[in-house]
Amino acid sequence: MTDASSTRAPLNWPAIIMFLLSTIPVVTVFPWYAATFGFDGFEWACFFVLWALNGLSITAGYHRLWAHRSYEASKPLQIFFMLFGAMALQNSILVWSSSHRNHHRYVDDVDQDPYSAKRGLWFSHLGWMLRNYESGRPDFRNAKDLEANPIVRFQHKYYLPLALAMNFGIPVLLGVLHGNLWGSLLLAGFLRLVVSHHCTFFINSLAHYWGSRPYTTENTARDNGVLALFTWGEGYHNYHHLFQWDYRNGIRWYQWDPTKWLIRACTWLGLARALKRVPEFQIRQALVQRQLQKVEENLGQIQDTSRLAALRQSLETEMQHYKETLAHWAALQQKRVEAAKKAVIDHIEHNEILQRVRELEESLRQQYLRVRLIAVQVA
Repeated sequence: MTDASSTRAPLNWPAIIMFLLSTIPVVTVFPWYAATFGFDGFEWACFFVLWALNGLSITAGYHRLWAHRSYEASKPLQIFFMLFGAMALQNSILVWSSSHRNHHRYVDDVDQDPYSAKRGLWFSHLGWMLRNYESGRPDFRNAKDLEANPIVRFQHKYYLPLALAMNFGIPVLLGVLHGNLWGSLLLAGFLRLVVSHHCTFFINSLAHYWGSRPYTTENTARDNGVLALFTWGEGYHNYHHLFQWDYRNGIRWYQWDPTKWLIRACTWLGLARALKRVPEFQIRQALVQRQLQKVEENLGQIQDTSRLAALRQSLETEMQHYKETLAHWAALQQKRVEAAKKAVIDHIEHNEILQRVRELEESLRQQYLRVRLIAVQVA
């Protein structure tokens, strides 16, 4: 019997107890306390600040730094992410990142993806953590680089005391300083933790069910601008699953991705460097290819033979243009590689190649608009 069909995987009692201890006060004591005593501005500020620090430590630290190595961070920044990532109570960097790498490697595989969306919304959101499924068994063979990191090793070794100290120590300290221990514990402690948990879990669950797939249909990941608002920019998940090494998820200036802005700001402060970005040409290539695929899929719905013939001709023309653009780009890349090997490329030639690449990017942008118009006609 495969892991996917097993209903008797042993219960993960540490996770169950942790979720119960954090959730029960939020659904029982918190509403009573809010109605009876209320919370002041300082307590709400503590809630939002700590929620932000937890969320960004997961997205910029656990996810984009350690799981995907999309940039390099200084030791002070790593320590910051390590501490507030522990406060998010989502396991150690090593466990989290190793599991996430398996998710990308085996995405949607019901036996090997730790939180496969193909196993249901509940499973991908929370259920995968409540039992010790074989697909979630820790295996650090894919994380040798992280095991070699002393900060990651330290957090993994002392994860429990760090997590407890950060989760209770900071809210208690804030409560004592403010003169209201219980208000701080309920709001900056318990509610902050529950909100932080489920906002992260939305990426494993809702971001594989709700949204669009403008870049690829090879997996269930979706782009969803609404989810991005609550997940510190992680909602552009279709893009991320195709280009996971990019330090950005929301690639356009208008897309809500505070994680990418934080990482970029850290470069100005000397705390981060070597940010990885997918070339614009490859992004536009994926967009055009997806639109061409969408037109091809929908042509079978056209009943009018003359209209169908005209649309097929338009599609074939665009396909030929697409292939020619890719061929030109490949030739330019080969030219750049050969020139780099010879180390003789001059400034003028370099600028000419860059200019030609920009022209090809613009050509793909225009083609995307044309193919999208054809897709509208076909739909």
